[in-house]
Amino acid sequence: MPLYEYWCNNCKTRLEIFLPKFENACPSCPKCHQDSLKRLFSTFMVQKSYKDVYDNILSDGQLTRGLMNNDPMALAQWNKQMSGGEAVAPEYQETMERMERGEMTTPPSTTNQSPSDSL
Repeated sequence: MPLYEYWCNNCKTRLEIFLPKFENACPSCPKCHQDSLKRLFSTFMVQKSYKDVYDNILSDGQLTRGLMNNDPMALAQWNKQMSGGEAVAPEYQETMERMERGEMTTPPSTTNQSPSDSL
């Protein structure tokens, strides 16, 4: 979506303006109607596809060798790349931090005990 950020030197306002196409000429300030806007450099995001992320991982020989050998640090790195920096649950974050330190986590043991066996 072509939203551009501007700063109005007249009314000292930072604003976003939707422009269907980029034009070299600055628009007037919608608040004070003066021609005193200065275009700001805006941040932007590029969304990678899962294919791009996988290609990136597969091109990293050290990471793929670590994954093949169940290296906890490689598994944590793979997870970071796949999650794209999204927030995770605190318990999950704690597990990832342990793996980044090289500690292998183990799943809880599953036994085939019936409820009556524990009585």
